[in-house]
Amino acid sequence: MSAWNHFSITTRVTLFTATAAALLCALLAVTVMIAIHRYATEHLVAELAAAGGKMAYKVENDGWSEPLVEHEGRNVQVVTPTGSVATSTPTLAGKPVMAAFIPERMEIAIGEVCGGVFPPGRCQQVVAQPAYRDGQNWAIYTSRPSVPWYVEPWLAATVVGGAALLALAIIGLGRGIVIASLRPVSAVRAELDKITETCPERRVAMPQSQDEICDLAGSVNQTLARLQAAMEQQRTFTTDASHELRTPIAAIRAEVEDALYAPEDTSVSNVGNAILPSVDRLERIVADLLTLARQHQEDVQREPQQIDLAQLVTTEHERRAETDKSVEIILEPSVMVMVMGNRQRLARLLSNLLDNAERHADRAITIQVRQAPSSKRDLQRFPRGVAILEVIDDGPGIDADKRELVFQRFARLDSARGRLAGGTGLGLPIARQIAEQHGGSLGIEDSAQGARIVLRLPMA
Repeated sequence: MSAWNHFSITTRVTLFTATAAALLCALLAVTVMIAIHRYATEHLVAELAAAGGKMAYKVENDGWSEPLVEHEGRNVQVVTPTGSVATSTPTLAGKPVMAAFIPERMEIAIGEVCGGVFPPGRCQQVVAQPAYRDGQNWAIYTSRPSVPWYVEPWLAATVVGGAALLALAIIGLGRGIVIASLRPVSAVRAELDKITETCPERRVAMPQSQDEICDLAGSVNQTLARLQAAMEQQRTFTTDASHELRTPIAAIRAEVEDALYAPEDTSVSNVGNAILPSVDRLERIVADLLTLARQHQEDVQREPQQIDLAQLVTTEHERRAETDKSVEIILEPSVMVMVMGNRQRLARLLSNLLDNAERHADRAITIQVRQAPSSKRDLQRFPRGVAILEVIDDGPGIDADKRELVFQRFARLDSARGRLAGGTGLGLPIARQIAEQHGGSLGIEDSAQGARIVLRLPMA
């Protein structure tokens, strides 16, 4: 099988077509020859029966006369009721009856006799029929050489030659169809090679035929589009990450250079205190980048468990460090908002939302957990209802046209939500990714004041 795979598809299909065509045409030739042989044999039997009938008529009426046959190669024997040969053609003179079978009363007996009274190597088709003379049963035997399997040499040559030509025609037609069918594939491959070498923005040409090749070209174009989007996203991400990392690195370098140029004007503690905020920022950025990478590689539903979202909010709030912002938690009394997922990831999502709210709130943060029935549009996504978590701050808020921008990595809006606020620009993208991995959504919705971030998860 491995050797077979080394051949091209055109060669393999051509070989298969040649084999199938040869077998089918050979079967057709054999069938035609069998049909012609059978027809010729039936014609020969009918001819012998007619000749025997004439001889029987003569025997029954006025006797027979010489010659007994009118065609060369035909043998006749007239057999008496006692089984002796009364007369025969010259080739069988003095020989016994040519066949062992005898005709019944009104029926003709037919058979093929090889050897015996006939020359060796040639079989004869024999027809025996009854004749009545003087109230006794006589028998008339007529024979001719049997029809060979090829009937006639020219006929066999014609049938075999026609079958061979038909097989060649089928092979040629099959090869032409395969070449024509694979030509668009070759064009797609050639254009794909050019795209790979030169311009990733290009797309392969769509064939005019609406067939599997067209579907292949469409899939290739979709793959190219996704690859291009991934490359652009990776390029943008690399550029943004490099920019974000360069800022704290530049600050650290500036402090170290100042200390080296004027060591008498500073101390180790002063330098350490100056560069620690930049080191902390570097650490946060690297940690967030590692989190994003791990979330792409790991399956969030590997070990899902039931989680009470309200209890999770309460627990995470108690674990957080004290803050100068007031935090209000609004829960539905005596209601468990159960979801399925990974507790550690959902805790990270909530922590990112609270970090974002603390950075931008003026004085107060509100956390609300509730459940709601699914709308008709979201019934398939949330079949058992929706668990809703809202985090609201009283800060400057986010314009409606910029609400999706904050979920892009390292996205920056204005000075109010800029780098000085202390964020890495990865918290909200990580939170949205966790929400989507749990089958939910995360977005920013209208609020009377500040930003209102809403998490929706399917109920367990």
